[in-house]
Amino acid sequence: CGGSVSNSSGMLQSPNYPGNYPNNADCVWEIQVENNFRVTLTFRDIAMQSGTCQHDYIEVYDGPLHSSPLLGRFCSGSFPTYVSTSNMMTLRFHSDSRNSFRGFQAHYSSIPTDHNTTILCLPDYMHVVVRRDYLQSQGYSAQRVTLNDNRCRPTVTSQEVVFNIPYDGCGTTREESSDTINYSNTIRVASSGFIIKRKKNIHLHIGCKMLRKTWQQVMYAAEDTVEVNEYQFGRYDMNITFYDSSAFQRQVRSSPYFIDLNQNLYLQACLHSSDPNLKVVVDTCVASPDPHDFNTLAYDIVRNGCPRDPSYATYRSPYSHFARFKFNAFEFISRHPSVYLKCQMRVCRLGDYSSQCHRGCRTRAKRDTSSAEEKVDVVVGPLQLREGGAQSRSTS
Repeated sequence: CGGSVSNSSGMLQSPNYPGNYPNNADCVWEIQVENNFRVTLTFRDIAMQSGTCQHDYIEVYDGPLHSSPLLGRFCSGSFPTYVSTSNMMTLRFHSDSRNSFRGFQAHYSSIPTDHNTTILCLPDYMHVVVRRDYLQSQGYSAQRVTLNDNRCRPTVTSQEVVFNIPYDGCGTTREESSDTINYSNTIRVASSGFIIKRKKNIHLHIGCKMLRKTWQQVMYAAEDTVEVNEYQFGRYDMNITFYDSSAFQRQVRSSPYFIDLNQNLYLQACLHSSDPNLKVVVDTCVASPDPHDFNTLAYDIVRNGCPRDPSYATYRSPYSHFARFKFNAFEFISRHPSVYLKCQMRVCRLGDYSSQCHRGCRTRAKRDTSSAEEKVDVVVGPLQLREGGAQSRSTS
């Protein structure tokens, strides 16, 4: 149960609904809609153990689970409606080991924000647009709009004032939470007048909160094997590319990528971000014949920074935004034509020696001590078994 939800609208419900939900469930749904939209969530049915809501309950958060305000916690009563202040909301459902009931059903949708400023959280910068007719209606000039660093000037068109604000410049500040790395700046609109003024200055506080979990996948297939406060939530942009050798000079551009069993596969993960103070390492890579199920039949190549496959190895990278590693191609079972690899990359603050990027393999799951960590999951491929590649089984 739970997961990431990105459609503009949809239905959420407890496991087995309208049948009784299971005991000891803990489901978390992250609802993230388009930039400059908000989430509205309306409950249509609630049937749970009533009382103090200590045993079974629903929680709604105004953003990510661990770093956002709690909008409500309940287990019975009327059917509430919640509206987020950004483009993200989190719904959590919890049940204990005792009684079980029908549970809940809720509908969510996205609604446009009724503001005069729009924000896009791009990989390298914040793209911010302020409408000129809004400034003019308040009696302000588009020529008097600046950032924290007034040397960074906007592009002024006939209808808009446009800023492309880097994450590591123009006065952008950075803060960290358990769920996000937050970048913020202030657009300042000064009142005109050389000696006196009667209008207040406007401060538009804008920011991007880069989320901890962004999943992509690596896939290969073997044919016969296997202030005005404006915040938006974004995700780090990460990709993984195959290379033909440990020199990491020539990318594999063919698709599909034809491989032999037991062949060395060289991969490089690259984080696309203008923030130079970030470091990337490989956290977990899991292989499966089903791209939608990495639990039923799965094989760990590396887990929590600990190698599980003897052929797995990492390489030194020339830049902190790169992570290089390899493993040997393998087959699952002949009835499975494809192998999918889902890798989770960890993004940490460069120089933070308390982070998992520097601590390496961790044998026990525990709460990370560093708050400046993000997790990014990546999928690439496909790879297919080369004609006659099955002959290489004798060498494995």
